[in-house]
Amino acid sequence: MRWLMGALSSLAAMAAAGSVFCAERAYHPPRNAFGQPDIAGVWSNATFTFLERPLYVPRVVLTPEEAAKGEARMRAGTPLPDGVDVGQGDSERATFDMGDGYARVRGEIRSAMIVDPADGRLPFRPEVLKRLGLDVPPDPLAHWDNPEERSVTERCIGGESALPPVLPSPDSNYVQILQTRDHVALYSEKYHELRVVRLNDRRHADPAVTSWEGDEVGWWEGDTLVVETTNFSAASLVRYQRLRISAGAKVVERFTRTSAGELMYEFTVSDPALYTQTWRAELPFKASTARILEDACHEGNYSLAGVLAGAREEERRARSGPGR
Repeated sequence: MRWLMGALSSLAAMAAAGSVFCAERAYHPPRNAFGQPDIAGVWSNATFTFLERPLYVPRVVLTPEEAAKGEARMRAGTPLPDGVDVGQGDSERATFDMGDGYARVRGEIRSAMIVDPADGRLPFRPEVLKRLGLDVPPDPLAHWDNPEERSVTERCIGGESALPPVLPSPDSNYVQILQTRDHVALYSEKYHELRVVRLNDRRHADPAVTSWEGDEVGWWEGDTLVVETTNFSAASLVRYQRLRISAGAKVVERFTRTSAGELMYEFTVSDPALYTQTWRAELPFKASTARILEDACHEGNYSLAGVLAGAREEERRARSGPGR
C-alpha cells in the first residue's frame, strides 16, 4: 500500500509540474500583418546578471537572501554617487543603466546568463586560457601593445548588444526589433548598430566573406525566432567581459515572446577552437516604452592613441626606477 501511495504522490507531483509548464507555455504572442509572432518593439536587457557567474557568487541560482545581499552590493558599487555632474548636466543615474536587480528566469534568480555548463562559467580550453592571458588575475598593463587586442566595445566597433550573442552592458541596453516579411532588424542603441537577419533562406555566405556581426540567417519555429550566425571576422575576437568569439564560431539565438512584457532570449555558442563544449545562456528582455537615443562612439575610438601612449609612459617609468 505504501508503494501505491508513493506512486500516486509522484504522479500528482508530475501533474502539478506539467500544469506549471503548460501555464508557462500558455501565452501565444499576437501575430503581425505577415502572420508572424509579433516581437517588434523596444526591449531592454539591463540587469545585474553577468554573462558568467562571478567567482564571489556561490551559484548560478540564488536564494532570495543571497540575491538581496548581492543586489545591495551592486547598488552600493555605483561608479559615482547620484547627483555628481558628468559634464553634460546629467547625473550618473542618467548615464548608467543596469536595471533594478538580478534577472528572474522561470521563477529562478540568476547570477549568470550561462546555464550550461552548470557552474555558469565559460568552458575555455586550458591552452586557450593561457594563450589569451585569461588563466591569471587580470594584468592592468596586459594587451596595451596593439589596439586590435582591445575589445570591440572599447574600440567602438560594436556595442555589447550589437553583435551576436547579445549581452547586457553598463549602459544603453535598449534593442529595437523591426519585422518585415523577409527580414528581421535588430537595432542596438549602443553605437547605433543595425543587424539585418534574412528569413526563409538558411544558406550562409561564402566562408571567405566575413564581418564583425557575421552572416545571419533566420527562421521561425512556432512562436520562436531562430537566428544562426557564422562567418565572424577574426578581428572581432575580444568581446565584452571574458567573452571571446573566434572566426569559426556558430551562434544560434532564440527569441520567444513569453508575455506581453517579456521576450525570452536564449543562445548557444559552438566554438571548438576556444571552448571544450557548446555552451548555452539565457536572459529575459523587458518591454520598454523608452525612445531609442543616439549613443555616439567613433569607430576606432581616437582616445586609444592616448590610452596606448599612457601605457608606454608607465613602462618607461618602470624601467627608469622609482621616483623617475
